[in-house]
Amino acid sequence: MPYQEIKNVILEVNEAVLTESMIQNLIKQMPEPEQLKMLSELKDEYDDLAESEQFGVVMGTVPRLRPRLNAILFKLQFSEQVENIKPEIVSVTAACEELRKSESFSSLLEITLLVGNFMNAGSRNAGAFGFNISFLFSAENLQKNLDQMKKQIADVERDVQNFPAATDEKDNFVKDAQEQYNKLRMMHSNMEALYKELGDYFIFDPKKLSVEEFFMDLHNFRNMFLQAVKENQKRRETEEKMRRAKLAKEKAEKERLEKQQKREQLIDMNAEGDETGVMDSLLEALQSGAAFRRKRGPRQVNRKAGCAVTSLLASELTKDDAMAASPAKVSKKSEGVPTILEEAKELVGRAS
Repeated sequence: MPYQEIKNVILEVNEAVLTESMIQNLIKQMPEPEQLKMLSELKDEYDDLAESEQFGVVMGTVPRLRPRLNAILFKLQFSEQVENIKPEIVSVTAACEELRKSESFSSLLEITLLVGNFMNAGSRNAGAFGFNISFLFSAENLQKNLDQMKKQIADVERDVQNFPAATDEKDNFVKDAQEQYNKLRMMHSNMEALYKELGDYFIFDPKKLSVEEFFMDLHNFRNMFLQAVKENQKRRETEEKMRRAKLAKEKAEKERLEKQQKREQLIDMNAEGDETGVMDSLLEALQSGAAFRRKRGPRQVNRKAGCAVTSLLASELTKDDAMAASPAKVSKKSEGVPTILEEAKELVGRAS
């Protein structure tokens, strides 16, 4: 865009061409008024100057260039500033009213004071009647923004007085801006009155504790309170898990001991049954006299076998004498049958 056209757009305040970023760059790159004045004296040598110097020569011909650019930037940003400031005032006002009427918040403060006195028992802070409170919203730079807006409106109003009367509807910006500012200032005054009442109710000095500090402190308190609630819930869940695990362990240990006790009782019963049987057998043997009978040894068996052999030999001799006295025919069937003597020998052999 040619430099002369940029100059005309600034003089006309053509918002269709001018943008916020464009005005900000112009203000940032614009030389100081003294330098612009020196460059304006070189307008006869315009063609021989560098581009930056040519731009300075053209812009130097605009009356009150820097204040004009600031006023244009303020006009472009005014609606945004109103939209930023108004919600802050409304929020702080609503927060003050809500705190003043909130029974839950008052109860929380009472509990906090009670816990604090309990923890400080025995110290110099015991038995306190109150404490410094904090809050949940940040209204940072609210007063500063309003003061800045007031100054900019005054600057624009003063600059407008140096120019011809407005002929276009859009040139009535100063009047509209002043009305908007008056509304915001009234809202802000109402907010300050409510904050003072809040200070009187909760016993703190609004002049020493600003709105920003008050709401920011209580916002931090709220976050810490919610974090403590979460930690307590987590701790209760952990304790419940530990309790269940302990019960399960105790139950398993109890079942193990019961099984072991049953096994020991069964072993004791079997052992007791065996001893009872042994005692019964001993008592029966004593009563029948069997316990006093001597067991036969090997010599008694041999002696008995010897008596049997003697008897057999005597029988054999007697038989031989009888056969000699009356001889008889020997049956063929008796052939091959062992004699009594042979049986006696065999019997003696077995006994030995």
